[in-house]
Amino acid sequence: MGRPRSTVLSTIELKLRLMTTDELTRVFAALADPTRRDMVARLAEGDATVSQLAEPYRMTLQAVYKHLRVLEDAGLVSRPRAPQPRPVRLEVQVFDLMDTWIERHRVRIEQRYRRLDAVLAQMKRDENEHDHRDTHRSRPEASGYPDDS
Repeated sequence: MGRPRSTVLSTIELKLRLMTTDELTRVFAALADPTRRDMVARLAEGDATVSQLAEPYRMTLQAVYKHLRVLEDAGLVSRPRAPQPRPVRLEVQVFDLMDTWIERHRVRIEQRYRRLDAVLAQMKRDENEHDHRDTHRSRPEASGYPDDS
């Protein structure tokens, strides 16, 4: 069954704190390229050999290896040191770390928007109260007769 979710999150948070900005930069830079993103998406379906990964692209095998090297350096994929053909494997832990980093910032941004919404709502209430008071002041006092207004 694995470890409880709270333990996993604690481990991920700890690894995220240890992960330097340069490491995150490498991860996001590696994913900035559409070919590498496509490779990652294909590997999400299952492990593949370099030849299998290279099939849909109009590039040399050497170019595919260069893309894989960038993904490996970022920690997104791994290739076990075994005889050929070696499967390329997606490293899920890095995605957990990125998700934690993104979620932390998403939560902060949502909190800022909620505070902004509260300020705007208060401003609108204040404006409505001000308009309501002005409307009452400008009304003539009614004497109770319809023709007096």
